[in-house]
Amino acid sequence: MEAIMEEVRDVSMSKVIKWVCATIMIFGGIVPYIPQYQEIYQKEDAEGFSLYVCLALLIANTLRILFWFGKRYELPLLLQSIVMNIMMLLMIHLCVKVRNKNQLKPPIVERTFTGNNSKDEYSNNTNHSYYSVQSFWDFDLKYFWQWTDFQSYVDFLLVMNISFSLITFICIHSTVFVEVLGFLAVFTEACLGVPQLVKNLRQRSTEGMSVYMVLMWTAGDAFKTVYFIVREAPLQFWLCGALQVIIDLTILGQVYWYRNSIPSFRYGRAD
Repeated sequence: MEAIMEEVRDVSMSKVIKWVCATIMIFGGIVPYIPQYQEIYQKEDAEGFSLYVCLALLIANTLRILFWFGKRYELPLLLQSIVMNIMMLLMIHLCVKVRNKNQLKPPIVERTFTGNNSKDEYSNNTNHSYYSVQSFWDFDLKYFWQWTDFQSYVDFLLVMNISFSLITFICIHSTVFVEVLGFLAVFTEACLGVPQLVKNLRQRSTEGMSVYMVLMWTAGDAFKTVYFIVREAPLQFWLCGALQVIIDLTILGQVYWYRNSIPSFRYGRAD
């Protein structure tokens, strides 16, 4: 009898652990973006965060969702992609709102005195001397993913999702296509830190980027990679998970390297 009760307890504990791990996989991916969201909201400054991180994740998770229809993997990973896409839309909405608000602020005017004369000069530490509107429907590649209205981002994602879905529907029975689709999904996600890494390089600073976000990226990606290996997820998943960890560690290295640097956008130069 005791042996039976012990076996039941072991089975129950195993189920609990699986449910906890599944819950972490579903919602753990969005946790790193909470401190970044709070920092942008409180400081009303989105210059330090690259929106291309959101683009990479939206593409990666859309491809992963489509990959599920060709090769069924664990449900928590599918739900994770859906939750992550929602979080990225929230991040984009906030960044666009904050940037538009800052662009609409009047330029700082400094009065200088030279003898008996005085004149007004625009401060060099602002980029708000004018405000231009860019839309997805302008089809101007120069402003791709730098649109000034949130609806343009939604429109682009709708066009992208419809296009990807049609291609997947046509080629769903091709094993090669499905495997390539899965690889592109996880490889794009693995490179999500690259835009932030490049932005840090251009600005020669990590100001405006949440260090907590990157730390949680690193912890989450390490956990995710181990989860992929233990749960015997497709090879593409855990190989690209390892690549993510390497990129995360490189960004953390930038935090140390640029710890005393002043970002280039503080001088009024474009990113």
